[in-house]
Amino acid sequence: MLDFKPIELKDRELFHEYLKDYDFLTYEYSFLTLYIWRKMYNTEFAIVDDAIVIKKRTANNGTYFMQPIGADKSKIADITLKLNTLRKNNPDFKYLYGDVETPFLEQLHENFGNLVTSHEDKNNFDYIFNSKDLIKLSGKKYHRKKNQYNQFIKKYDYRIEEIQSPEVIKNCIDLSLKWYDYKSLQSEQLKNEQKAIFDIFSNIKIFNNIKGIAVYVNNEIAGFAIGEKLNSKMATVHFEKGNYNFSGIYPFLNKSLVEIFFRDVEFINLQEDLGLEGLRRAKSAYQPIKLEKKYLVNI
Repeated sequence: MLDFKPIELKDRELFHEYLKDYDFLTYEYSFLTLYIWRKMYNTEFAIVDDAIVIKKRTANNGTYFMQPIGADKSKIADITLKLNTLRKNNPDFKYLYGDVETPFLEQLHENFGNLVTSHEDKNNFDYIFNSKDLIKLSGKKYHRKKNQYNQFIKKYDYRIEEIQSPEVIKNCIDLSLKWYDYKSLQSEQLKNEQKAIFDIFSNIKIFNNIKGIAVYVNNEIAGFAIGEKLNSKMATVHFEKGNYNFSGIYPFLNKSLVEIFFRDVEFINLQEDLGLEGLRRAKSAYQPIKLEKKYLVNI
């Protein structure tokens, strides 16, 4: 019987040890991602044949395992068979694996051939961008975003603060609470998003890979953005929250965060759209160079 336990902050170093040699293509496998969304997804993990296996429960796709982290290729088949036995004995599982990246799917096909059935989890695809594009906003495809950015810098007397001090953190939390009140939505997704933001700000000194900016206009906080470097090639933006009364705040937040902290990486991951049309339009407006696929898999 495999011993799955809830993910905790104290597990951070263990995860980093397993993740250090893995250049993942999506943002799902960051410890920060796993930790801040642990309550929403009932995230648990176990060590299986010297690999970390994460178990999640989602509203649409039921319970599934994420692809094993740090697994030796020679052990993929054995790990998968053990997990598949658990899946078959648990009716909560719709799929064996979820959040599967393309290289791991290929490994499964190498081991199990036509026994593998996979389904593109399209609402879960990550939007990937060139960092230089988000910094420069050049050309016709970024004309509207560049205009919105210019509108902000010309219209407002602003300053940028790195999110570190208790005062700035408090300002960001206050803004996020106002943002959710403005939305007037009580969805579980937004409630858990607020918890995730609190988790980040409560542990910002521990998560020393977090980078964030707070933007002030005439000493009033206008917005904040938080991201992290995933690996040598990619960073992700976890949250952007802005006061809609300040025209162009979102293009300003995005460009500024990437330009200040992530100009040394090639790609920026703006995460998925969850199948929400508003998010899909907003992310597509930045002209992604690709959508990084994720799969749901059974064997």
